[in-house]
Order: sequence, then C-alpha cells, then structure tokens
Amino acid sequence: MPRRITDLDQLTEHADVLLCDVWGVIHNGVNPFLLSVEALKAARARGQTVILITNSPRPAEGVIRQFDTIGVDPDCWDDIVTSGDVTRQLVKEAPRAIHFLGPERDFSLVDGLDIDLVEPDAADAVLCTGLLNDEVETPEDYRTLLAGFQARGLPLICANPDRVVERGDRLVPCAGALADLYVELGGETRIAGKPHAPIYIEAMARARALRGNVDQARTLAIGDGVTTDIRGALDNGFDAVFIARGIHARQYLDGRSTDEARLNAFLESAGVAPAYWMEWLA
Repeated sequence: MPRRITDLDQLTEHADVLLCDVWGVIHNGVNPFLLSVEALKAARARGQTVILITNSPRPAEGVIRQFDTIGVDPDCWDDIVTSGDVTRQLVKEAPRAIHFLGPERDFSLVDGLDIDLVEPDAADAVLCTGLLNDEVETPEDYRTLLAGFQARGLPLICANPDRVVERGDRLVPCAGALADLYVELGGETRIAGKPHAPIYIEAMARARALRGNVDQARTLAIGDGVTTDIRGALDNGFDAVFIARGIHARQYLDGRSTDEARLNAFLESAGVAPAYWMEWLA
C-alpha cells in the first residue's frame, strides 16, 4: 500500500528532482490550486528541481500562456515538457500529408514543421490533439470518421494521451479517448506523451541540463492520472506520488474525505503501486 503523506516537504530527503503533472495537480483548467503552487515554490527554495511534465498537446509556450491567463505563479517550476513538444518528432517522422484533428487553438503544435495539412480524404496520417468541441462532443461522435481512417491504414498520432481532464468541476474528453477508440477499431496509434518513454527521456534531459548529473532513484513523479502519470512513472523507473483529489476522486471519496481502503482497492484494480499518496499537492 502507498504511504500517505500530508506535506511534500516530507520527501525532501528522498528526491532532488520532481516531475510534476499540471492538469488536476496544479490547476483544473480554470483556477490554479494555490497550495500546490506554493508547495512547488517551497520545493525549489529547498534546492529541488521542478520539471512540469504534461500531456498538453501544445508546446510549452502555450502552457505558459495559459498559466499567465489563469494565474499560475511562474516561480513554481524550472522547466516544462509537454506531450506536444515530444510529439513534434513523431510528426516529422510521419507521412507528409496529415489531417489535423483537433481545435484551432492547438495548431501551434505544427508551427515550423515541413508538412501538408490536408482534408481527411487526402491524408496519409492523422494528427489528433483532441475533440473539436469537447464541451458537447463525445468520442462516439468520431467513430465513423476514425473507421474510415482505419480502413485506409492511416496511423493516428495522438498528441494528448489523457482520456479525460478536469475543466472546472467537470471532466471533459481528450485525444487519448479518441486514440482508445481508434485502437478498438483496429487502427495504429503513435504516442510520445505519458505514459510512454519519450516525454520522460526529454524531462530527464532537461533536469540534467539544470543540475548536471541526476540520480533517477532520487527523482519523483507526481500526478493524478493512474493510466498516464502513475503508470508512466512506474514503467519508466520512477517512484510516484499519487494525488487523490484529481480525475479519479469519484472512485473513493466518502463525503469530503478519501476512503483509504477504497483508494487502495482502486489503485490495486488499476495495477499500479505508487510509493506515496496525498489528498492534494501541498
């Protein structure tokens, strides 16, 4: 069973580097979690290096702009690695004619890349950053379109492996849910974000650039998603801190508190064993 902690500073002696998730840990897409921001600022003040590692399909500059908009203090991180950053390499390696499936706000993902964005019928590959309108649509609305791509053998590059994300007090579907449907239909997906290795390799490269030599055994990954943050950390050799009050909270909340027995049963059913858990990052 994971050990419950109440303060991030309890782990100061265990970690030099923190790989921290963003959505669900630092903010909910609308408001920053001020205790989490202050916890990361305090960690940096103690000499720890904070690399934010997020499945946002936009390059880091887009995440920083969102931070500015909703009020996340820039002093809470040293560097940011996004799924969009590492997905650009997959796009470079893909066929040139690509259909972009996602909202216009994500177009910065392909800025400067030598590709042709084409209509679905002319595509040799698909780049998916999300649903066009995740406020009202569901993955099922895309079944026919994706089945057509699968029938032609097109690879689908998923720029955001998250299935859902918090937006305010709601959960909205992400590109990962479309990738799951594509696999269900028999299609090929290509993914570089969490839980896959490329985003962790890049995050550790950023940490080494800041600190010099980094001992992976003294690196902790923090997140609220079991299939992305926690599974990715464990599969890539990192201890993990699970944040309970994220996207899975409905599975084990009892009123306003976490039922630890239900939490442990949930983690066991998901096949993950983080070293620690916290209600909130604080």
